Amino acid sequence: MHYKEITSTQNQLVKHILVLKEKSRERKKSGRFIIEGQRELMLATKAKYKIITVLFYAELISEEILDTLISPEIERIKISKDVFEKLAYRGTTEGIIAIAETKAHLLNELKFPKKNPLIIIAEAPEKPGNIGALLRTADAANVDAVIIANPKGDLYNPNIIRSSVGCVFTNTIAVGETLEIISFLKAHKISIYCAALQASVAYHTQDYTLPSAIVVGTEATGLSDAWLQQATQNIIIPMQGDIDSMNVSVAAGILIFEAKRQRNFE
Repeated sequence: MHYKEITSTQNQLVKHILVLKEKSRERKKSGRFIIEGQRELMLATKAKYKIITVLFYAELISEEILDTLISPEIERIKISKDVFEKLAYRGTTEGIIAIAETKAHLLNELKFPKKNPLIIIAEAPEKPGNIGALLRTADAANVDAVIIANPKGDLYNPNIIRSSVGCVFTNTIAVGETLEIISFLKAHKISIYCAALQASVAYHTQDYTLPSAIVVGTEATGLSDAWLQQATQNIIIPMQGDIDSMNVSVAAGILIFEAKRQRNFE
């Protein structure tokens, strides 16, 4: 099959992809982002993301594999080694880079498949690696939703996609401000369990079998007062060492899997 080819790193589409990778503002303005890697593209397609264009380096990916990843109507562009190396974020990109449309992640569109949803909420997470790890934890526990409160960036940062190994696509995610999220939870009669040092009880003493949201903040600043004041109960992981905090994704994993244990991992 004959494909359009790009061999110059100065090509306008190449420049546009680089801007999409590097600039959150451009991703938000255009409503587009970049996906790298076969697994990530497969997960995005499964999650019904709209794929606009796929660029591929034929030395690393065959047409047969390409056919299993994307439908025939999606534009395919063959790229040279120089272009691939210019665009590839990492060496294991597997010869494929795609342009896709973002999703809105609106809080008021969040729907729960179960009557007793289990949700994880992260307030103002900053580090892409922590967000990615949190999304991997959420996927592993198969939570009903992940909500990001007061986000510092956008979900389509390449570092988040990479560190989440594509779990940014596998989770149901909503984004909002703290107060509107609290109102949403109360309207849906979802109990709020905040990981905090103040006025807390040991996390394993609480019942998470009813609709529950587990809320975590950053390791540096914790949760805002709004969460602590509106919590059904503040909870704490008893620490037995010399420090009083742990990485947010690790803490979230401990809390969420206690909830899953109580629910018999359903």
